[in-house]
Amino acid sequence: MAEKHRIFTTSFASVYPYLVAKAEKKGRTKAEVDAVIRWLTGYSQKGFERQLKKQVTFEAFFEEAPALNPSRRLIKGVVCGVRVEDIEDPTMREIRYLDKLVDELAKGKAMEKILRKEPAAAQEKDC
Repeated sequence: MAEKHRIFTTSFASVYPYLVAKAEKKGRTKAEVDAVIRWLTGYSQKGFERQLKKQVTFEAFFEEAPALNPSRRLIKGVVCGVRVEDIEDPTMREIRYLDKLVDELAKGKAMEKILRKEPAAAQEKDC
């Protein structure tokens, strides 16, 4: 059996400040980072904060996620030179989905696009 990547055993709370800093450096907010994380994982804000306080590992953070968003499969692109949609390990794919979402946030992409939502006008359909 292959050895797990060290990110799996790294506490999510230890990396979280770097995710926030990356976004804030580009004019985005901690609240937006939290919204992206909650969208991806299904955690409530309180549930998310409990996970941070418990210092859970990345692996546990995603294993314990209440409801991984089915729309996360729409996340495509390259992170660290690897296509996220081609990553076979499920936990690593979730970690890279998160990386990609924070990258999109830092690049100034609109929240509705990051969260794979259609603009309100596109949702309204004439029947």
